[in-house]
Amino acid sequence: MNGPLLTVDDLKVSFETEDGNVKAVDGVSFDVSPGEVVAIVGESGCGKSVTAMSLMGLTRDRNATITGTANLDGTDLISAEDHDLRRLRGDDIAMIFQDPMTSLNPVYRIGDQISEQIKAHRDVSDEEAHDQTVELLEQVGISGAAERATAYPHEFSGGMRQRAMIAMGLSLEPRILIADEPTTALDVTIQAQILRLLRELNQQRGLAVILITHDLGVVAEIADRVLVMYAGEIVEKGTLDEIFYSPQHPYTWGLLGSVMRMDRPGRERLSQIKGQPPSLANQPEGCKFRPRCPHAFGRCTEHPDLRERGGAPGQLDRCWLSAEQKESLRVLETGDIGLEAPAA
Repeated sequence: MNGPLLTVDDLKVSFETEDGNVKAVDGVSFDVSPGEVVAIVGESGCGKSVTAMSLMGLTRDRNATITGTANLDGTDLISAEDHDLRRLRGDDIAMIFQDPMTSLNPVYRIGDQISEQIKAHRDVSDEEAHDQTVELLEQVGISGAAERATAYPHEFSGGMRQRAMIAMGLSLEPRILIADEPTTALDVTIQAQILRLLRELNQQRGLAVILITHDLGVVAEIADRVLVMYAGEIVEKGTLDEIFYSPQHPYTWGLLGSVMRMDRPGRERLSQIKGQPPSLANQPEGCKFRPRCPHAFGRCTEHPDLRERGGAPGQLDRCWLSAEQKESLRVLETGDIGLEAPAA
């Protein structure tokens, strides 16, 4: 890998609502390099999708306040003018949205929707755009692509619609692909096919992927690095092995503890994170996870910064517990479902 392709620094996104100021994203920083898969995980409402949509310029509105930077080859996606973003979207950074059925226009044929994007960014004829569309559908594994290009979204299965969305995202050969819950509502067989396709594209094209998900099984299949988000901020970041085998934050322990493992003795009941995520318009003082954390103590009323706190070098987290306390407590939280070091 070369240096970072995209560098996000102190991204903050808030919305003025009737309930007050909602801090959807609060100081998020990360980078992604060519050929790398960075996964952003967390419960619904933690700010994952808003982070991604802000990079695409899709959260700009009169009631939105967006600060920070997102540098893509010298262009700041946050402060860029709308016409500059329109040029970058698709060409340099593309997004696969969470629900392909609501993202595709139901009254236009699949092929026409992909061709429209190609013609908007490339000086090609209708015939050339159609040929490229058919080729893209073939590349993402849709058989009979020429015939299928004339179909409407409702004539595709869920897995095929997701493949069509991937084809649309790849139509201009972007360098960064944001995949927002790309396997939601798909059965496990189709999910495996979609993940395999994303990994192949990542390896063959050097495509940088930002994967947004709450499914740690998906993360284990494809990610290189993991960002764990809670209540609008990153509470832990590290490599895949660091997050899975040496997690440092109690929220990460809770996410891992709720995963069923087929290679470990079964438990009567999976552990769960008690309570609900806080309202982003009325967040708790200090550590945002404090009201739900079984290990909270006095210092947790102070807001912890994101830094190295006893994990591997470069592994960052927001937790006031000492390294020794974390090592002894996390086994209880995760049920000891795989915290031993991976085999060499």
